[in-house]
Formats: sequence, structure tokens, C-alpha cells
Amino acid sequence: MRQFVIDELSKEERDNLDTYLKKTLKEGGMLGMFWLAIPDDLLAEAQQGHEECGPFFFGFDLAKDKLIVELLVRSKSNLHCTCISYATRAQRDFLLDFLDRMLVEEQIRA
Repeated sequence: MRQFVIDELSKEERDNLDTYLKKTLKEGGMLGMFWLAIPDDLLAEAQQGHEECGPFFFGFDLAKDKLIVELLVRSKSNLHCTCISYATRAQRDFLLDFLDRMLVEEQIRA
């Protein structure tokens, strides 16, 4: 799995991220899971025309001392479809911009 990992989080940093993610993202079905929705204008060709599979998201997994962010674009309703793929450059840039903003705002030094 292609992913970004921000590790060696202090308890305070982890708690700050938890609060931030709860305020800004949709919570997933499991503790520590969050979904960052991908705007429609950033959908890849494979995802366009797959309205029944959307919306599309990046998955965030906040663990005890690390944050794992997947580069796989996931579907909210379908686990096995050709529209599920790794992020395009534009989608990756969108994700990195979000992460950069979050780390600065929450003063994460890990």
C-alpha cells in the first residue's frame, strides 16, 4: 500500500490531530479512521462517470503514535471497481496541501 506516515507523535500531538481531524473530516466506521473527500473537479478519468461508486475519499488512520494516510482513492460504496486507484498528481497535491496545512496549524513537529 502506498501511504504517508507521520510517526513519533507525542500524546499532545496525537490529541491535537484527533481534534483537528474530527473538526475537518468525516469520521470512519472505526475508531481513529477519517475520510478526506476528493472534490469532483479533481476526479480522475477512471472515477468520472462512476457516480454510483462515489463519493471518493482518502483514508486517514490515526493510531497511538502515528498518522497513516493512504494514497489510494477509495469509493464510499464499492470496494472492487476500476475507479478505485492510486491518486493522480492533482489528487496527491490536494492531499499534501491538506496535510501541510494541518501540520502547521496543529504545530506538529514529529
